[in-house]
Amino acid sequence: MKAIGVDVGFGFTKATAGGEYIIFKSIIGEYADIQFHLGLEENTWEDNLQIRLEDNMYFLGELAEKQSSVQQYTLDQSKLVGEFVKILAVAAIGLLTEERETVSVVTGLPVGYYRRDARRVQEILKGVHRIEYLGDQGKGTEKQINVAKIKIIPQPMGSVFNLLLDEEGSPTNKKIASQKIGVVDIGFRTTDFVLLDHLRYIERGSSTTDNGMSRCFSLIANKLRQKTGVSVELHRLYNAIFTGSIRIRGKEYNITNLKNRVYSHFASQIANDINRIWENDWDIDLIILTGGGAKELFEYIKPLVEGNLLLVEGRTDPRLNNVLGYLKYARYDINKHRTEKQEG
Repeated sequence: MKAIGVDVGFGFTKATAGGEYIIFKSIIGEYADIQFHLGLEENTWEDNLQIRLEDNMYFLGELAEKQSSVQQYTLDQSKLVGEFVKILAVAAIGLLTEERETVSVVTGLPVGYYRRDARRVQEILKGVHRIEYLGDQGKGTEKQINVAKIKIIPQPMGSVFNLLLDEEGSPTNKKIASQKIGVVDIGFRTTDFVLLDHLRYIERGSSTTDNGMSRCFSLIANKLRQKTGVSVELHRLYNAIFTGSIRIRGKEYNITNLKNRVYSHFASQIANDINRIWENDWDIDLIILTGGGAKELFEYIKPLVEGNLLLVEGRTDPRLNNVLGYLKYARYDINKHRTEKQEG
């Protein structure tokens, strides 16, 4: 059975089965018959992610953003679960599997929505799914995916498992296992807080706030609208914020200073939440910052919080910290049940 980690976020959908990983914008667009291809452009799976699922055809990610007249993109948790999770997760899983492959999947939910949505997501994703990856002519590769096992965990636990477990899912980091740690997972729509004491989940110190990176994007988009009269969609700001500039109607706008002001303000909100939520947990050994916004905000947050702060950094994209942990936990779970079966 193949282990797969999947993370359907408001900003990006991520998945990995080890080695390669999948990451694309969480955008669903209506299918369109593109009548002409120049033939000179580079054509990767990211540029050509079009699928048929349950007799419906979709463009996903960059392809949807560029080619679909009608695009769906949400910052609403109920809509994400009800309308997006199945399409995005199955598409990502299928890219990592062979025809008729059986898989064990681990995914996560924000702490504040875990109790409400975990069973629903499990019901949506468990079972057999038929998906077709369409080519330029509307026909492509069909796959049947059997999600035989699925576990849902609080999202920040992915980063904990990524630090705790090795690539095969075996516990190796004894220091993390013996400490009281707080995890701050800065996502696009929400920021999650998880408190662990010797790997025991502490409910009173774990919660979700609506302070996500989308707040920063919204403030920057509003300032650009005031200057240019153009409302830039949030999902089209990623490259501009990364590079520090954006071209609108042929004119270049430098947003570096604006970004620094917005990030500084937002970091103070995150720091205030950390100090408030863990006010009585003065014995925390380590505070771990993870998620897509952690690297961007770490230097802004660090001076504002007392204690030992660790930024989860690796060789891969920081947005993958959770999904890499999901994969390791899926492997741990498979190995555990294999061992129990052999001993039984």
